[in-house]
Amino acid sequence: MTSGTTPGLTRFNTSADSDAVAALHEVCSSSAWGSKVLAQRPYTTAEALFLASDAAMAELTAEDLAEAMAGHPPIGRPKAGDPTSSREQSGMAGASEQLKAEMLELNLAYQDKFGHVFLICATGKSGAEMRDAVRERIEHSPEQEREIVRTELGKINRIRLTRLVEEEN
Repeated sequence: MTSGTTPGLTRFNTSADSDAVAALHEVCSSSAWGSKVLAQRPYTTAEALFLASDAAMAELTAEDLAEAMAGHPPIGRPKAGDPTSSREQSGMAGASEQLKAEMLELNLAYQDKFGHVFLICATGKSGAEMRDAVRERIEHSPEQEREIVRTELGKINRIRLTRLVEEEN
């Protein structure tokens, strides 16, 4: 990951608050997370931004986490026309119809139990790995799962922030 100052980090640091808020909302749908990260600008390094993101994630309430999760589509059904969603869920793109059907069934069972979509940092994971993860995690308590979701959101945010600070323009 990038650790120094980059054109993307400079752009983020110097952009109008409204533009920075919009960029942060693309990273994470939690307005509380975005406000906490925005309040610490400017960042001297990408690592400082990542650490601020992690700290903000650790402070999110259950309601804030729900807001963050609302911005994520179910695994196997990326948002139409959203290249980020499609890229992050690319492990499901080549999955068999049987695996896709199984993921849909598991997603629905998970959502019935926990009241939100199954959330995992899907980058680099195969469809089978994601299926196995939801099978394992559906057995958790709501409290256990909330903390796993917090960790997964943190991983997703770091990946997305990396893309943000590495963008050339």
